[in-house]
Amino acid sequence: MERFKKQVEFLIEIDKLKHVFRKTKLFNGSRYENDAEHAWHLGLMAMVLSEHANEAVDVAKVIKMVLIHDIVEIDAGDVIVYDQQNRALAQEKESAAAERIFGILPDDQKEEFVSLWREFEARETPEAKFAAAIDRFEPILQNHLTDYHAWKVYGVSSDMLQDNNRHIRDGSEAIWDAVQDIFADAVNKGAVDRGDGHLNQGKTGGPKS
Repeated sequence: MERFKKQVEFLIEIDKLKHVFRKTKLFNGSRYENDAEHAWHLGLMAMVLSEHANEAVDVAKVIKMVLIHDIVEIDAGDVIVYDQQNRALAQEKESAAAERIFGILPDDQKEEFVSLWREFEARETPEAKFAAAIDRFEPILQNHLTDYHAWKVYGVSSDMLQDNNRHIRDGSEAIWDAVQDIFADAVNKGAVDRGDGHLNQGKTGGPKS
């Protein structure tokens, strides 16, 4: 019963993920996406798009990774990937969050979840590379379908898009080719600058972490 109690406590704790809002909007632009919705969408993307991974992957393992990868944001909050300074600070918070939140679980499950989270962050295995690729593909699609809302709000440039998303290619050449078309469209429509730009902190709109 003690094991069951810890598992239920963890499941109650992660409900907080539904209240962590991201910087991108739903495909229909009606509101901002929360982390739980993001994780669900990535799970389906893993099932649907796994044939486009550069290497054969264990789809079940990819799904596990994407379902838990942002749980740490319950404590650390969501920071846009193009804000490199605050992303570095967030990584320290996320490591502590992984220990606290996964530490609610029984020891064997804590070890499994922390290991999966670290594997995702390291992006060294085929599963982690593919999981990281779809993790970036979803918000790129969101921006594409919402007139590049977040990229405009935060002043994201073409160089930022290339530099911060190039690891997609490590997980899926097919997805990388698709996002190149989206990046080109964003530039052609004037939604992003052609140069390296300067990230603003979202003062013109959008949720705050």
